[in-house]
Amino acid sequence: MRIGIAGIGAIGSSVAHALDRGEVSGCELVAISARSLERAAEFNATLNRSVPCVSLEELATKCDAVLECLPPHIFDAVALPVLGAGKTLLAMSASQLLGREDLVELARRTGGRIVIPSGAMLGLDALKAVAVGEIYAVKIHTRKPPRSLATAPYVIRNGLRLENLAEAVCVLRGTVSEVAKEFPANVNVAAALSLAGLGPDRTQMEIWADPDLEFNTHTVNVESDSSNFSMSIQNRPSQENPATGRITSQSVIAYLRQAHAVLRIGT
Repeated sequence: MRIGIAGIGAIGSSVAHALDRGEVSGCELVAISARSLERAAEFNATLNRSVPCVSLEELATKCDAVLECLPPHIFDAVALPVLGAGKTLLAMSASQLLGREDLVELARRTGGRIVIPSGAMLGLDALKAVAVGEIYAVKIHTRKPPRSLATAPYVIRNGLRLENLAEAVCVLRGTVSEVAKEFPANVNVAAALSLAGLGPDRTQMEIWADPDLEFNTHTVNVESDSSNFSMSIQNRPSQENPATGRITSQSVIAYLRQAHAVLRIGT
């Protein structure tokens, strides 16, 4: 499988290095798309085998699958050409798929696929399983150190003072659809969860600024006709970017490894 990577930040660079080191059987890194040729040259110097740096549009013509690791506002620049070419889009910006039936329909027409790796969330297998029956409720509480939320446009626009907090403060609550409008870069975990279960309009979410936390923490509660369960994950930051969990890139590598595995475990 020929893999292209759109965006070589913390996630893209980690996956690229794993592919370059031959850690993913059956997959080969063949192209990247970076902010600049200078940035691409610097990154290529860290690889055993350099690869071409091409535009976001060109990735679709050179690759079987493209890993999207982009800021939310340029998601379509890679999603549309990849799906239009009938290729596989590995979407890390899951929030940008909320309400995007047009992308699903495009993939359906061209034979393309949209894959959302587990990223920083756990329990998606269990949620997909209970979704075969009836789900009554799904709630996710995301708690982050105040510094992780202090520069968010919603926080600044509403004059929320998150420095020097003495206790945890709920910044916003609502459905995933509602929260995603205000925090598009902070709800990819919740977006994936909602798409696997009740959908973004019925999945409830709260975002908290918690001064007692060092790492981002996601807690999910699910009620269904087959089982009720709760799960919580506290993600350690990657070395490249403290705002990105280390497990996020590892989930992509795990997905690519199982794509050609003889023995596959999990839904």
